[in-house]
Amino acid sequence: MITKRRLLAAALAAATALSAAPAAFADALEDIKSAGIIRVAVPQDFPPFGSVGTDMKPQGYDVDMARLIATRLNVDLALVPVTSANRIPFLQTGKVDLVISSMGKNPERDAVIDFSDAYAPFYNGVFGPEDLAIADASDLSGRTVGVTRGSIEDLELTKIAPADATLKRYEDNNGTISAFLSGQVEAIATGNVVAAAIIAQDPPKKPAMKFLIKNSPCYVGLNENEPALQAAVNEIIAAAKADGALEEIAQQWLGMGLPEGL
Repeated sequence: MITKRRLLAAALAAATALSAAPAAFADALEDIKSAGIIRVAVPQDFPPFGSVGTDMKPQGYDVDMARLIATRLNVDLALVPVTSANRIPFLQTGKVDLVISSMGKNPERDAVIDFSDAYAPFYNGVFGPEDLAIADASDLSGRTVGVTRGSIEDLELTKIAPADATLKRYEDNNGTISAFLSGQVEAIATGNVVAAAIIAQDPPKKPAMKFLIKNSPCYVGLNENEPALQAAVNEIIAAAKADGALEEIAQQWLGMGLPEGL
């Protein structure tokens, strides 16, 4: 009986020690460099961040950002198309190493994954012709502004617009865009992605950013507890901001530079 008790006690002690020991884990950055390839989730149906070009190859802001990271890590790149619904599950199940998919940060996402520093602007603002003198909401006094009915910019601008500003509401973004291009409104309140789509058409009247309504920049998503990979991505983003590489990507795909403070 004594022997059995001693054996049981030893077994329990070993199990306790094992459970108390720190879990071994792989370092994602080391794994990427060892494999010589990084797998990045990107959108394929959300231009200008990600889409399929006429040559059937992926293109867009997020695709170029993925290429930039792979190049500066000196590894090959494997692009993995994702949707908004599966991009985080793909990361958590090890199908990708990073998510670069126009993803904003919120408490729900922050509870299950980690994020890099911001790499791309995603915001709603007031846009107008380059020579239109508007710097803040008070400058909308007496002016006519187009907005898509029920959108975030509609709700937010209604709160801050002067009483004598005229907000013309349209049923969809196409209606808002047409109103701006045809001169029915002096300015529009919309997202920077919609403004980029207008600029891509190269119209005579181009929307220039006047002031910000709501800001929700994009971040690179990565699994939790990967400090080396997170630091490496942040270093690449910081360097790309400093040397102008990120500005070039923004100009190409958004038709405008990076906003101050991104």
